[in-house]
Formats: sequence, structure tokens, C-alpha cells
Amino acid sequence: MSGLVDRHISFLEALRAAGLSVSLAEDLDAIAALDALAWSDRSVVRAGYAATLVKKQTQRPTFDALFDVYFPRMVGDGVAGQRDDAEGSDGAVRDNGEALAGFRDALADALAEGDQQAMLEMAAEMIARFGAMPGRGPGLSSWSAYTAMQRVAPAELVDKIVQALMAEGRLDDEARREAGRRMGSFTAMVEGDARRRIAEEKGPEHVANVAIKPSIDRLDFTAARRSDLEQMRREIYPLARRLATRLTQEHHARRRGPLDFRRTVRASMSTGGVPLTTHHRPKRPHRTELVVLCDVSGSVANFAQFTLLLVYALRDQFEKVRAFTFIDHVHEVTEHFVPGADPADVLADLAASTAHAALWGRTNYGRALLKFEENHPDALGPKSSLLILGDARSNYSDLHLDVLERLAGQARHAWWLNPEHRRHWDTGDSAATKYGAVVPMVECRNLTQLGEFVHDIL
Repeated sequence: MSGLVDRHISFLEALRAAGLSVSLAEDLDAIAALDALAWSDRSVVRAGYAATLVKKQTQRPTFDALFDVYFPRMVGDGVAGQRDDAEGSDGAVRDNGEALAGFRDALADALAEGDQQAMLEMAAEMIARFGAMPGRGPGLSSWSAYTAMQRVAPAELVDKIVQALMAEGRLDDEARREAGRRMGSFTAMVEGDARRRIAEEKGPEHVANVAIKPSIDRLDFTAARRSDLEQMRREIYPLARRLATRLTQEHHARRRGPLDFRRTVRASMSTGGVPLTTHHRPKRPHRTELVVLCDVSGSVANFAQFTLLLVYALRDQFEKVRAFTFIDHVHEVTEHFVPGADPADVLADLAASTAHAALWGRTNYGRALLKFEENHPDALGPKSSLLILGDARSNYSDLHLDVLERLAGQARHAWWLNPEHRRHWDTGDSAATKYGAVVPMVECRNLTQLGEFVHDIL
């Protein structure tokens, strides 16, 4: 029992480290739920934990990956080992041309049929046969999903799967989409089995620390893969709706202006001088104009995309939004963000345009600030808020801090969002502290921090 309790506690600690907020009350809820469930069925245990610990759908992939590490569905070689024994082998993992060809044929059949159980078994067999990396040094993993995928090359089987699906009556586009989904699902199974084996050797805590991605709302913009970017984009608009709702409620709560003393005293005459009802002067509505100055160089392109996505999803909160992009020269792109336009597509089109390419081939913040001041003197005013997006890495060029100070002085407020972890500021060509001394610089590495910042400034 003590071993099970320790595993439960370690699992919850790993969830918290990955970004899921698991309180003591939810911990007790999970224990109460699992006490009423049958532990003989692993899927029931998974569902019990998920129902009590997972708050958002975006957290589910991280939860599932950690659950599989702390509560694996099997140990050792599993099906691969059983199959070797049944065939009378000496227990060694086989990897030769004949074995590879036979495995690929069986895998193509399983993927064409969409048999989830068969795909799970073949993922385990694939790692056992083709993912072993013997002789690795201390601290290095002895199992590799990448090695197994390179050896088997399941992506080359897509055409065969598509043909099988079309033989069932599916159209070409539909068959290709379904084949892609099945291939993605199988790839995740292979990666999961590699993590399971590594966890057996080095402990689940090791895998949780180095191999499990945080939940999508806490995944760094700069570390996101293509599939992560799509998931982040789907999360942006619900995030904007939640922020807009909170802001509307808070604005209503603060809509009363300062106390109107005379009206309050006059009203108190009817109650013997006791001010039972207070009266307030009307509060003048105020919405700021937002000016966004955005670094779109390759190192921070993902960060710029999602920040602009959120800003334009919340544009109703501002009186006016003007957007400028730069690498070493500034371009106003406000007119490109017409109603219904996707900022991600707009940025991609601008990046492909020679008119918006870098003039000198590298990021130069000082030059960009100077050109912004020279070419757009009307952009900032007493009603404006300036938002600068970038990593403050200026390739050792002149920073033009005096220009930034003048720009910040023209605006009502000024902020700088930096997508790098604070520990990387002032390393290499980073001028984060120098720029941060002029304009408050805020670490903004993921959707959670971005949402918190936008809520605070509004």
C-alpha cells in the first residue's frame, strides 16, 4: 500500500510540475473516487484520475503522457517478448532485413484496419526490435522512438493505407486525412512506449522531468512544434473570450466614479442626516489606443504570431489598434489586419514579401526604433499605450536607448514582452536589462503568461 501511495503522490507532483494546478482538495477527491472504483481496469483508473484532476481539455495530453509513465499498461518487452518466446527464439531482439519487411507488412495491415489494440502491440514490438540503443553512456536513454521510426519509416506506408481505405469506398482526400490521423496516433504510441521503457530503467521522475512536455498553455512559444502551434491557435480564441468576459465584469464593478458629496448629503436629509445611500459622479469612459511594435525575425516569430492573435481577438477592448513589424526596418501592417483576417496568415504573407524583408539581414532594434520615430511621428500620443514584442537581441548594434526613452515618454503607458526565460536575459547579444531600465520588461513565454499580462494591462 505504501508503494501505491508513493506512486500517487509522485504522479500528482509531476502533474503540478507540468503546469496542472492540482490542489490538496483535488488530491483528496481523486483518492475518494479511486476508492470507489475497480483497480483491475486500467482505463477506469485513468478516467477516475482525469475526472478529478484535469480542468481543461488542453491539459489532457500532458495528463495522459504522465499517467502512462507512472501507471504503465505493461512492463518489459510485453508483446514483443511474448512473440519471440512463442516462436522459439533465444529471446534476443531481431533486427534484420527479413524481420523488418515482415514487421512493415503487419504494421500496414494494422494501420489500414485501424485496430487500436494491434497498433499498441506493434508500437511496443517496434521499440523492442528496432529502438534499442545498447552501450549508451551514463545518463543517456537506451531506448529511442526516433531510432525506431527512422528504421521502420512508417510514413512511407501512407500510400498503402490510403489504397486500403479507398478500397472500402472512401474518397481520396478523406482517405489521406484518415491515414494521417492514424499515423499520428501510432507515432504517439511509439513515443509513449519508449518513455515507458526509459521510466522502468531510470524511474518515472526522470522521464517526467526531461521527456514530458508541459500542458499547451504553459509550453514555451519558442519550443513549440508545428502540431503544438495548431493547438495553441485553437486555444487563443477561447482565451480571448474568457479575458473579455472577465474584463467586462470588472469594468462594470468599477464603473462608479468618485463620491458626489453634495448629492449624498442632500439625500441624507430624508433619513435624519444618516447617509444610507451614497451618490457618485459618473465615471468618464476611457479606452486606450494600442500601438504594437513587433519583432518578426525567425527566433521570435511564433511569439509574435500568438501575441498579435490575442491582441486582435481583443480589439474591441481598445479604441484603436495600430500594428508595426520590424527586423531592422519598420513597416506598418495595420491595414493588413482587416476584419476576419488571421494574423498568423498575415504574418506569413508579410514574411514572404520582399518589401518586408530585412534590409541588412539581421535584427537591429536600435535602427528599428529610430526608423519608427522618424517615419511614424503621429503613432504615439497621450491616449496611446506602446507594446513592444521581442527578445531584445540586437546583434551588438547601437541600442538607441534615447530613442526608446522618447517614445515611452510620448505614450500613456509602455510595456515590453520578452519570450525568453529571464535567466537568458543579458546573455550573448541580449540587451534586456538596458531596454528594461527604460520600458518595463515582462517575461512572456507561454499562453498563460500572455493571458495574465493582457488582463493586467486592461
